[in-house]
Amino acid sequence: MTADKKPSTKIDRAKGAVKETVGRAVGNEQMTAEGRAERAKGDMREAGQKAKDAFKR
Repeated sequence: MTADKKPSTKIDRAKGAVKETVGRAVGNEQMTAEGRAERAKGDMREAGQKAKDAFKR
C-alpha cells in the first residue's frame, strides 16, 4: 500500500467505527449506518491498495 493512502484508509475505518458506536449508544440508526458505510469504504480502499501491491511484484 502506498504511503499516502495508508493513513487515509485507517482514518476512514476509525471514523466509521466511532460513528457506528456512538450511533448505537444514542439509538441513532442513521449515524450507525453512516459509520458502517465509512468503515466499509476504508476496508474497500485498503483491499484495493493491497491488490495493487500484489500485482506490482
